[in-house]
Amino acid sequence: MFTLSQLESFVAVAETLHYGRAAERLSMTQPPLSRRIQLLERELDVELFDRIGRSVRLTAAGRAFLSDARRILGLSEQASLSVRRVPAGEIGTVALGFTASSAHSVLDPIVGGIHTRLPGVDLVLRERVSGTQLEELRSGELDLGLVRPPVPGTGLAHRPLHREALLAAIPTGHPLAAPDRAPHVRDLDGKPFVMYSPAEARYFYEVLVGVFRSAGIAPRYVHHLSQVHTILALVRAGLGLALVPRAAAELGLDGVVLRPVIGVEAEPVELVAAWRANDDNPALHAVRDLVIDLADRGFS
Repeated sequence: MFTLSQLESFVAVAETLHYGRAAERLSMTQPPLSRRIQLLERELDVELFDRIGRSVRLTAAGRAFLSDARRILGLSEQASLSVRRVPAGEIGTVALGFTASSAHSVLDPIVGGIHTRLPGVDLVLRERVSGTQLEELRSGELDLGLVRPPVPGTGLAHRPLHREALLAAIPTGHPLAAPDRAPHVRDLDGKPFVMYSPAEARYFYEVLVGVFRSAGIAPRYVHHLSQVHTILALVRAGLGLALVPRAAAELGLDGVVLRPVIGVEAEPVELVAAWRANDDNPALHAVRDLVIDLADRGFS
């Protein structure tokens, strides 16, 4: 079988139509160049050049072979470049999990950053609740997860990414929605309240239970739901008040006023990145480092 050096020699002679100039291009002397061409012709069992003194002319077979030789050399160079990019994490596949609420706060800059800075990485996005993400990280179905704390057990590493405030979600026309009114968490005491599900949205459920316990109040739960947009829909329908992460403002839902709440910790909602501690996927390492860099810069 012919070698890449034989193909390089053939292309050089075919493009210069002169053994001397081709040898100079390849930084070699003419005799070994001639031997390479002879070996290539013997391997192919065809003449590639007609010799005319010091100059040469491509035969019909040579002209047909030239395009294939260039293509093979191009593929060889591309393969060489690609394989060198793998250890650097510049190419590969990363399965990224995220929660529905994180999609409104940090997912856009993360996806945009990967597309711009790691264009060779194939990103697979999967919306999952935090508990499912942690299971799929351990099983290998996910590479990186954007989850709510805590990250229990062994084998997983994690790093805080983002914190955000809670806002009161109030239906338009409610007294607490008045422009001159600054809602206090105690205003929720005994009021109809659309609460997070303790099973499907356990993190937010526990955060709000802690808020109410600290304030010494007891809202009246009328529904337990898992998704922010559904909670806001019930608030708009007038079924109760709610507390939602600041990112919910990105939904721009008519009929609902979102206001900062007095008496609540400034940024009680936390998001962390989690991954398998022993994962040797270079693309994962590159994406993880990019996500952490974006977090350090406030996802701006």
